[in-house]
Amino acid sequence: MFRPAELFIGLRYTRARRRNHFISFISLTSIFGMALGITALITVLSVMNGFQKEVRERLLSMTADVTVSGAYGTLANWESVLKQVRRFPHVTGAAPYVEGQAMLANGSLVSGTLIRGVSPKLEPQVDSVGRKMVEGRLSNLRPGGFGIILGSRLAVALGVVPGDKVTVVTPQAVVTPAGILPRLKRFTMVGVFNIGMYEYDRGVALIDLHDAQRLFRTGSGVTGVRLKLDNPMFAPQVAQELSAKLPPNDLAEDWTRQHVNYFRAVQTEKTAMFVILALIVAVAAFNIVSTLVMTVADKKADIAILRTLGATPRGIMAVFIIQGTVIGAIGTLLGFVGGVALALNVGTVVPFIERLFHVQFIPESVYLVSGFPSDLHWSDVTHICVMAFVLAVLATLYPAWRAARTQPAEALRYE
Repeated sequence: MFRPAELFIGLRYTRARRRNHFISFISLTSIFGMALGITALITVLSVMNGFQKEVRERLLSMTADVTVSGAYGTLANWESVLKQVRRFPHVTGAAPYVEGQAMLANGSLVSGTLIRGVSPKLEPQVDSVGRKMVEGRLSNLRPGGFGIILGSRLAVALGVVPGDKVTVVTPQAVVTPAGILPRLKRFTMVGVFNIGMYEYDRGVALIDLHDAQRLFRTGSGVTGVRLKLDNPMFAPQVAQELSAKLPPNDLAEDWTRQHVNYFRAVQTEKTAMFVILALIVAVAAFNIVSTLVMTVADKKADIAILRTLGATPRGIMAVFIIQGTVIGAIGTLLGFVGGVALALNVGTVVPFIERLFHVQFIPESVYLVSGFPSDLHWSDVTHICVMAFVLAVLATLYPAWRAARTQPAEALRYE
């Protein structure tokens, strides 16, 4: 603990008007440098968290939290599996699906796509595609009606609107007197959905579950069962527990494995940005070294007088540690306030800057989102502020040690 005298002198040195204004300038530079670095770190990490959350929500709007499928592409006992998984902890919904690759054609316009057969009654339990419909409804899919719902970009690529006919070509071949031909089936477009992700809006089409079973010749079987959880973060745990209780030929896979490369890339970018911006904080923190070294040189006579009055080397160290710590604390506090304020209002600040300078930082045609989503994590804020403050304290040790080694006779020789 610091004694009252050391605390008083250290605080007085911090707020006293110095004879050397250059030292004051470096001190202010250290404070504002730390504040700027902390503000940038908090804001950037919050924006990256916001992007990650936004993309994750869009991914999960078409991707189930957990998927149970058969080892050979078909789940024959899906009805018993459906009953079993619905009783499982954290599972709030389950729905069967049939999935297969096909080619859609409208005249000379052709596009490959993933066709997913769904149950219009059960599908809303596992994803939000029903709420993303821009034309038509999910309930327009009826058994035997051979209706099809296309992603918005896929519909544009094929040049079709609701009511038009689309030819579905599947990889299964049909033997005819004319030879082996691909299977063709005419579907009527009954709706359009828009998830906001190119992967889905351009490459996915939905049809009724029974129509998909007939189209892909799965009989009464399905490709698998899709599950919705009360918290998507429990998906890896639930998938692991399900795998232990399901029959050996049934596989359980969570959404993080399906998009593992994307989330690894985001985490790598987040770590890299943290390290890069942390260097700004480190540079500002170690500016405190320069401030205190120059202060020690400026205060040699004062240090010598304190030593002759009985101050110990440890007490002299404490004085300058307190001075540097106060500088670091002020910078950390300013950065905390600025970072939190900017992170919480980045959705307002960025559009204002775009309007002011007539620029667009995030074009919707290039990126998945058109703005800067922000998701402030208080754990990130805590880590950043603690790191900055610790660096500031460490930066005081060497100058304080130099001050403690000051010899009174040498310092007062020319005074």
